[in-house]
Amino acid sequence: MNNLLYLPILMLFVLGCSPKNGKHITDVSQSELDNVVLVDVRTPEEFNAGHLENALNIDWYNDSFTEEFEKIDKNKTIYLYCRSGKRSADATKFLDSLGYKKVVNLEGGYIAWAEKHPN
Repeated sequence: MNNLLYLPILMLFVLGCSPKNGKHITDVSQSELDNVVLVDVRTPEEFNAGHLENALNIDWYNDSFTEEFEKIDKNKTIYLYCRSGKRSADATKFLDSLGYKKVVNLEGGYIAWAEKHPN
C-alpha cells in the first residue's frame, strides 16, 4: 500500500525532469529552420564535413562559446544541434540558465538529419 503513495511522487519527478526544450530534428521543416537562429554546436572540423543550411557554428567545447552567444538576442528562437543530440542538449540547458528564452534542442542531431536527407 505504501508503494502506491510513492507512485505519484515518482511520476512527478520523472515528468518534471523530462526534456521540455526538445524536438526531433527529422520533424523540423526547412521553412521552420529558416525562421530561427540555427546553431551547430559541433567542432569546426565536424561542421566543415557537413552541416544544415544557414547554420552558424558555435563550438560547445570552445572557451568562447558563451562569448559567441552573447551576440545573439536572448529573445530570439534558437535551435541547436550537434552530432547526435547530447552536446546540444547540454548547451540548451546552459543557455536556459543564462536567460535565453526560446532554445530548442534538435534531438537526433546531424546523424538523424543526414539519414533522412542523403546526398
